[in-house]
Amino acid sequence: MSPSAAKLRFLKKLRCTLNFEKRAWAEGAEHVAGVDEVGRGSLFGPVVAAAVILDPAYRIRDLRDSKLIPAERREELALRILEHCIAWAVAAVDSARIDQINIYQASRLAMLHAVEQLAPAASYLLVDAVRLDCDLPQQAIIHGDALSASIAAASIVAKVERDRMISAWDPVFPVYGLASNKGYCTPHHLAALREHGPSPLHRQSFSPVWSAPIPQEVLGFMLDPTSEVTPSDEEPVAAISEG
Repeated sequence: MSPSAAKLRFLKKLRCTLNFEKRAWAEGAEHVAGVDEVGRGSLFGPVVAAAVILDPAYRIRDLRDSKLIPAERREELALRILEHCIAWAVAAVDSARIDQINIYQASRLAMLHAVEQLAPAASYLLVDAVRLDCDLPQQAIIHGDALSASIAAASIVAKVERDRMISAWDPVFPVYGLASNKGYCTPHHLAALREHGPSPLHRQSFSPVWSAPIPQEVLGFMLDPTSEVTPSDEEPVAAISEG
């Protein structure tokens, strides 16, 4: 059995509950946010994070790690989460920033920006596996998206949003099969990198990308000396949120 198959088998045995949330609520935390990211292992595009504050009075069934849920069911659950939660937010850190600060730090940055977008603000955080650089009380939970309903909800929302974002690039870069692989390391994706080289949105610091035998593609506007596009002093983080 491959390591990835063994991990999925292990995750399926874990039970996703509200136990962590109930402890935080009992200690006086009114708005407990689950926080997670997706896309860490992808070769293409941003890492995307979500933060979700579930409504204690409304139970959403079947919440679990987004990797364990079929795509159609993820879409249905994401709609229910956004409709019935107290607040949600999504943030993305793009591939250029990932190459600058590494994927671990980019993942933490995306999660932090998602938390900062919440309205109402969170009073306590449940975070999948890591701690964030903020003053809010928080708990890092290993395999949190398979154990905490709030983190699972964030995982689902982030996954659906990132899949939508990556699929939108498929017509622009059709050779990579982004609509099906979502930028991850599949045989077809690797073959396309060897044959065509990486696109400008591939993560240049990832080995299958920088080791591709053909140089990175350059978009036309990058070569236009009259272009008004200039580097920004701000971190390239996109965010959307709804209270």
